[in-house]
Amino acid sequence: MEHTIGIGGGNYGRGHGMAYIGENGTLVLDRNGWEVIPEKQRIQAVPVQKNAGDGLDLHVRNFLDCLKNNTPEKLNASIDVGRNVALVAHMGNIAFRTGEKVLWDNTKQQFATATANKFITPGYHNGWTLPKY
Repeated sequence: MEHTIGIGGGNYGRGHGMAYIGENGTLVLDRNGWEVIPEKQRIQAVPVQKNAGDGLDLHVRNFLDCLKNNTPEKLNASIDVGRNVALVAHMGNIAFRTGEKVLWDNTKQQFATATANKFITPGYHNGWTLPKY
């Protein structure tokens, strides 16, 4: 998997988006659409398929409506979905910073190594601490 944003002419001619790279081809997508690029003609190419509508706007509207109405059960994507996406992104950053393969223990809410666990809680500046409720 590759991910880019804000680098101008990014991978596959897109300024942002994701690419899932497999043995037979690559799925490239962003908010404008998706396509499949074959690897050595093992599969057929799928030309760019334009997105219908703006899912991000609908997602944000749903989230704000649920906040305003205190109806978390009506979320299209639960808070856990967002948490899991953030966790995977942080795992990539932590693996890069430590140079280690990182393994997350969901039961213990920590990594398998002390080196990676140092990155769970950030070091705050100027004596600031996270309030406890």
